[in-house]
Amino acid sequence: MTDLTRRPGIVSRLLSAPLAAAGLAAVFTAALWLPTASFAQDLSQAPLAAPSADISFLGLFLQAHFVVKLVMIGLITSSIWVWAIIIDKWMLFSRNKREMDRFEQVFWSGQSLEDLYRTLAGRSNQGMAAIFVAAMREWKRTYEGSARSFAGLNQRLDKVMNVTIAREVERLESRLLVLATVGSAGPFIGLFGTVWGIMTSFQSIAASKNTSLAVVAPGIAEALFATAMGLIAAIPATIFYNKFISQTGRQAQRLEGFADEFSAILSRQIDERG
Repeated sequence: MTDLTRRPGIVSRLLSAPLAAAGLAAVFTAALWLPTASFAQDLSQAPLAAPSADISFLGLFLQAHFVVKLVMIGLITSSIWVWAIIIDKWMLFSRNKREMDRFEQVFWSGQSLEDLYRTLAGRSNQGMAAIFVAAMREWKRTYEGSARSFAGLNQRLDKVMNVTIAREVERLESRLLVLATVGSAGPFIGLFGTVWGIMTSFQSIAASKNTSLAVVAPGIAEALFATAMGLIAAIPATIFYNKFISQTGRQAQRLEGFADEFSAILSRQIDERG
């Protein structure tokens, strides 16, 4: 049997085998650990992905601050109110124009004033018909009264017709102040919502310490949405306010022109009967 103690090469190889295995295991473990640790470190240093935000109109409203929501609700309500007034006034001015055209056609057709008065006396009249009925009522009170007072009749007729014209113009101008108010104040109310939204958006950015576009965009979009709502309410209000004011002026001129012509007719009859 060979004496192993006299063979130092074999002993050294047998003793170094466990050490080599342990070294390989250590190297293998380190190889596995280092990428894992590096990956964990990279992951901890990487910015967190921003949560996806809904930038639809409904999403912007639901994500908005409470104050911005109140501004949006107020502007939406104002916009609905404005369009209701616009539709109502459009129909009113169109109807008034048709009625004035129809009345002028009948009035200048040669029909007796007494017959026309009896036809219109029991109705709810507007426009020229209201002026005609009011003047004829004062005329008949004077001629059918026990004491006929022709003195100052022309002045009384003019006053009655002027009062009727003022009432008609007031009816035409009713609720136009709402259009003027929304048209002038709407953009500023929307701007207030925008400023408030941007302030809260900056506060959120400072709290999250994340300035990526995915974080900044929803807050800025919701703030600008308030300005858009203000413009949506204000632009139609301003346009149709100017249009209706112009139509009111034209129809008032037609009423005043008819009142002057009718006053001249009645004045001529007063002179003939006086």
